[in-house]
Amino acid sequence: MRYRFFVILCALLIGLTSCGLSKRSNPSSSQNETQQSGYIDNKGSDTIVNLALAWAEKYQTLHPDVRISVTGGGSGTGLTGLINQSVDIANASRQIKEEEIESARSIGLNPQEFVIARDAIAVIVNPENPVDHLTLTQLSAIYRGEINNWQEVGGEDRPIVRLSRETNSGTHVFFLEAVIRLGDNDDETIFSANTLLLPSSEGIIAEVRENPNAIGYDGLGYVTSEVKMVGISSLETPDVFVIPSVASVTNGTYLISRNLYMYTPDVPAGIIMEYIDWVHSEEAQKIVAELGFVPISSE
Repeated sequence: MRYRFFVILCALLIGLTSCGLSKRSNPSSSQNETQQSGYIDNKGSDTIVNLALAWAEKYQTLHPDVRISVTGGGSGTGLTGLINQSVDIANASRQIKEEEIESARSIGLNPQEFVIARDAIAVIVNPENPVDHLTLTQLSAIYRGEINNWQEVGGEDRPIVRLSRETNSGTHVFFLEAVIRLGDNDDETIFSANTLLLPSSEGIIAEVRENPNAIGYDGLGYVTSEVKMVGISSLETPDVFVIPSVASVTNGTYLISRNLYMYTPDVPAGIIMEYIDWVHSEEAQKIVAELGFVPISSE
């Protein structure tokens, strides 16, 4: 009786062992699952975050085996994460800086740049403000702190309240270089000391909506009917004022416009490359237009 029990027990153990060996000896199923699925960590520009979220949602319906995490925090945050190798794709509303490239290369990375859309920086005021246009020189002087009353630019006798994105924002950096410094690389002027820094595009819209003395700037895709966009003229044609739009950015008549970027820590491959290729597709660029940005395909 004991012998029969021992034989049965051995048979069971052999069967369990052989099952385990058969599973281990055929790992191709788990490898295939890994190859067919993936995770993308996408972080950075607050200007791009709503667009990136819309892209991620659409892409995941087309590729349910891919998961994409999208967070904001600013262009600087995304590019820092790229250098720290904590993100797969960094979104940026400004170009990567030379010192950021050097930091990445010092640890063996080779950052790759992809233009994924275009955007206009709209200058906005409260709808009650009678000022509806400014020259680029006047706008620069306002944010330098040289013009402090709306009366100086054709408005009412009211103090100007300056609003800006915070310093980690790519929009802040672009506005500083293109507007306040008027593209002069040797100019070291910064925002007027009493400029109110806000952490989000939505925050600037809300403050301008509530404050008749405020002036702010925001990506075109964030502008609502609750604020008024101001026409801006160039240095060369100070009497021609242009309102930002997809058309005026595409034809180059609105000057305060820029590229929007995605950066990878190195030459992308696999699901990262597939996703970036899709971002450049006609399907993805339709979402760009729907959200108020300028599709690169239209150029």
